[in-house]
Amino acid sequence: MIRITGIHEISVPLEGNITNAVVNFSAHDVSLVAVTCDVFRGGKPLVGFGFNSIGRFAQPSILRDRMIPRVLAAKPDTLVTGDGNSLDPAAVAATAMKDEKPGGHGDRAGALAALELAVWDLNAKLSDVPAWRTIADAVSRQVEQPSVVTYAAGGYYYEEDSLGRLENELRGYRELGFEAYKIKIGGASLESDMARIDAAVALAGSGSRVSVDANGRFDLQTARDYLKAMSDRQLRWFEEPGDPLDFQLMAQLAEDTRIPLATGENLFSVQDARNLVRYGGLRPGRDIFQMDAGLSYGLTEYLKMLEVLESAGFDRAQCFPHGGHLINLHIAAGLGLGGCEAYPGVFNPFGGFSSACTFDYGRVTPSEAPGFGLEQKAELIPHLKRLEEKF
Repeated sequence: MIRITGIHEISVPLEGNITNAVVNFSAHDVSLVAVTCDVFRGGKPLVGFGFNSIGRFAQPSILRDRMIPRVLAAKPDTLVTGDGNSLDPAAVAATAMKDEKPGGHGDRAGALAALELAVWDLNAKLSDVPAWRTIADAVSRQVEQPSVVTYAAGGYYYEEDSLGRLENELRGYRELGFEAYKIKIGGASLESDMARIDAAVALAGSGSRVSVDANGRFDLQTARDYLKAMSDRQLRWFEEPGDPLDFQLMAQLAEDTRIPLATGENLFSVQDARNLVRYGGLRPGRDIFQMDAGLSYGLTEYLKMLEVLESAGFDRAQCFPHGGHLINLHIAAGLGLGGCEAYPGVFNPFGGFSSACTFDYGRVTPSEAPGFGLEQKAELIPHLKRLEEKF
């Protein structure tokens, strides 16, 4: 029977001083977690790595003081699958959450996600397969080709020559092989933002290849003003126009426009997803769900969210996880989602994919490396080695 021999974490700063309509990311960091076990390969114990996605903060105290001690104190046979040959991510998650009251889905959701995703990485390595394969097998899904539709997420605001730098940024993404892009709005005037949108559409060749993201900045009237101005651009989607928990605002906008709406990256639980379905007015076959396992308790919780969506008549093709990193690339591939975003050159060392992934006309295929392939991402290697010094 496999046993966990240690769980370790470090906080890793994000690189870059970029700004959206609400947040500057220069002080953000991420929790990177390692789970070690008593199975050895090449003279070393197998290690599973996970992190809590991008756009929030590291949670060292929650991990060190509460979750990690609970898992390490648990009886080993309560954390494994029936045959004892792999860890049970749901059992590990439940153990880490022991004595936590329901509700309050904030930093705790990201802390558990980093730990739970490390378990998925370890399980894939135990089977010597890519994580997308382990994920697909866990839900009895056949995957013929793990190629994932992606778009380059960026288009942040800059203090100097913001429009010119936006155009150069999107040209760079096009040279990398991306065909669709997402840019920020809401951090400038409507007139300035429309100039940004038109520049992006011109570079993309079509509004259907450009999404815009207000990061929850607008009230209802401002969102409507933007929708009116954007109405003839035929954009791919309008993301988080208002506060992510203002489901009434989303429902009202859904009645106003045929432009697809996107939301969900800041919803951290299955109950949040259920309320979005009940009250958000989102439309089957049209709108986009962006829940992110790395911010919402891990893949175990994300699978429950997916069940809620499909039970309500939505299709998993409407799911494009937020985050722009390798873990969500594998999740999208393993679950057959609509796609995922990418952060090429943004939010290092976590954002973007590794050079071992293949790009082809707007699609990305993960490598065949066991697990999530984090060890193949050059920017992450120094931090993985720093974490390994703890065990």
